[in-house]
Amino acid sequence: MKGLKDKVAIVTGGGQGIGRALSLRLAEEGCKVAIFDLKPEAGEETAALAGDAIVKTYAVDVGDFDAVGSAVEAVEKDLGPVWVLVNNAGWDQPMPFLRSEPALWDKIIRINLYGPLNTHYAVAGRMAQRGGGRIINIASDAARVGTSNEAVYSACKGGLISFTKSMARELARKNVLLNAVCPGPTNTPMMQSVLGEGEQAVKWKDAMLRGIPLGRMGEPEDYAGIVAMLASDDGAYITGQTYSVSGGMNMV
Repeated sequence: MKGLKDKVAIVTGGGQGIGRALSLRLAEEGCKVAIFDLKPEAGEETAALAGDAIVKTYAVDVGDFDAVGSAVEAVEKDLGPVWVLVNNAGWDQPMPFLRSEPALWDKIIRINLYGPLNTHYAVAGRMAQRGGGRIINIASDAARVGTSNEAVYSACKGGLISFTKSMARELARKNVLLNAVCPGPTNTPMMQSVLGEGEQAVKWKDAMLRGIPLGRMGEPEDYAGIVAMLASDDGAYITGQTYSVSGGMNMV
């Protein structure tokens, strides 16, 4: 991709799953990558996989406004001005909404909605002052079509898509471009924890696969190319868009 060499990129939740694949691809494209993760040991594992590329891990709870601001300051001191922000960190615990409790809603909202709000606030203003930047928000196809047992998560991701569009309008004249990428079902540690084990887990996975025209679940690497493109000069005329990357599961 054009224009990514030596650019600084923050990837939240970059220690495993989709975030790891995104971090490694941006590093491969020449970015200096800062991983924000609650589990710094996972970030260090990602950094080790990047070989000689510059990948630095910061222990950050994205739901903590002050911690995010301090971490962004540290990144710019250590690596330079941030050009790319990828909001990937996410979490869910599927269950029927009417069986859930406010404490669970609060945790889901804190990570999946407040987390990106915090990182945007800390990073987007710096980008605007410098006259450029790229923000890619990892949403979910659950936001576009709804998903049983994931009502609050879907609401957060739907809100993130709307927020992306609103901020894209606000910051377009500053050359800060924002887009959303919506993965479908993906082989990640979080998905494995959702599926669990046993016969019921197999039935649920088989049902998902029947709904995917390409006949397989996504792999973390399936999202790396579009994120790198949106971060690069090749995406310089794209803003406010939402892209489903789901094997054709939801053609909306």
